Amino acid sequence: MDLSQIKREYQELLNKLTDPELISRWEEFQSLSKRRSALEKIIKIAQDLEEAKQKIQENLEIISSQEDLELSSLAQTELESLKNREGALQKELEQQLKKGTQSAPSAVILEIRAGTGGEEAALFALDLFNMYVKYANQQGWKETVLDQNLTEQGGLKEGSIEFDGETVFENLQYEGGVHRVQRIPTTEKAGRIHTSTASVAMLPKPTKTELQINPSDLRIEATTSSGPGGQNVNKRETAVRVVYIPTGLMVVSQVSRNQQKNKDFALALLSAKLLAQKQEEEQKKLSSERKAQIGWAKRAEKIRTYNFPQDRVTDHRIEQSWHGLEKIMGGDLHPIVQALREYQEGHSQEP
Repeated sequence: MDLSQIKREYQELLNKLTDPELISRWEEFQSLSKRRSALEKIIKIAQDLEEAKQKIQENLEIISSQEDLELSSLAQTELESLKNREGALQKELEQQLKKGTQSAPSAVILEIRAGTGGEEAALFALDLFNMYVKYANQQGWKETVLDQNLTEQGGLKEGSIEFDGETVFENLQYEGGVHRVQRIPTTEKAGRIHTSTASVAMLPKPTKTELQINPSDLRIEATTSSGPGGQNVNKRETAVRVVYIPTGLMVVSQVSRNQQKNKDFALALLSAKLLAQKQEEEQKKLSSERKAQIGWAKRAEKIRTYNFPQDRVTDHRIEQSWHGLEKIMGGDLHPIVQALREYQEGHSQEP
């Protein structure tokens, strides 16, 4: 798609968005708004690039005229930074056009599960859960806890949380995989370092147009909530179990005391898992070249180690480390997220 097509489509979208009746068709309105934002980004880069080119031309004319030596000297000094800016904008525009103008999902679900390491793994899973919540708060995203299954000691067996925001997919797309922690557990009297794991699955939340589920394929059951120690557990049947009959895929939500909310949460989680399965099946049909381009974003392998004694986080995919673990666990994921995005974008440019 070239710039003239993008500008035409952008103008058509602006006209559609002025329709006062569109707001009543909320999902269509959201979809068009996201598409407009994606096109706006490309148009803005193109405009900035054109401005940089014009300034370069103006400076070249000043330099060649030699009418004012002081002004020529200033123009010459400014020329290098303008050319650098032109090159950076040109590269960014090419990347955006190559990536396409498809808008990314505006909502994703992170599913976090304790792995090997017993109670320490569950405590680490909860730390990860809280880390992502704090990061989401910093980004201004909306968060909805869909389910939390806690242990008696307050760790997390498994939990699911939905994040909704403009940059949510871009920033969380590489978080899926096995996360490993190395630290001395609070219960460890001999001061030995233990290694535990937790897994993170990143599931884009589908729109109604992406995935339609036949209600007759669902079995929805109300059940009592389960929880640690049997205390503070709601005895009423507010938890909801949803089974997708064709495959037997089952999800449960018990986080709310309201049965309807738990049903909504369970259906959101189920639809995200079904979309992930559908995408996985489609990926199996792709050529090996395309699979290589997709890269390591979807592989369920050990991706990151959180080493508390050395105050260091290491991402094994890009072989890069960061210090300041407490700050990172407090939600400061930006340096890691940025490094992963830059690495993947750089490698996707390679022939």
